[in-house]
Amino acid sequence: RANLLDGFSALENLQLAMGFAAVIPPNQRRQRASELLEQVGLADRLHHRPAQLSSGQQQRVALARALVNRPALVLADEPTASVDYETGRKIVVLLRDFCARQGAALALVSHDRELLASFGTIMALRAGRLETEAHAGASPAATIAHTQGLAPQLPMSSPNTR
Repeated sequence: RANLLDGFSALENLQLAMGFAAVIPPNQRRQRASELLEQVGLADRLHHRPAQLSSGQQQRVALARALVNRPALVLADEPTASVDYETGRKIVVLLRDFCARQGAALALVSHDRELLASFGTIMALRAGRLETEAHAGASPAATIAHTQGLAPQLPMSSPNTR
């Protein structure tokens, strides 16, 4: 579930997020929200409420909302899970481009091994241990991906060893 505000349109969900953060000037919020919704392929759904959107469309609105205030760190939990293959790839390109332009870090959680293989660094959490594997051709944005069983083990402190 994308956790959108049901009583508001896609456009209004983004504008509200900008209002709470007060990072984007009020006179630029509508345009910024419209541009991001267009980038995630929802230019024709600006005025639709969450109940009028598919789960994949809701996820893309949530993605746009996450990026609208230009965060320094983007946390993306399974951003391609509810969308078709092509849309998923577009979402990943959008995330990477955004992070590269903004100098933001991207922490992406996915079980899609093909997707993960395209990132420069993969970190896996397995049995309380953080494991890492570096890949040639690292992404320009700081990238971290979490999945299961992909790399050699690195010790990680647990609450019992502090």
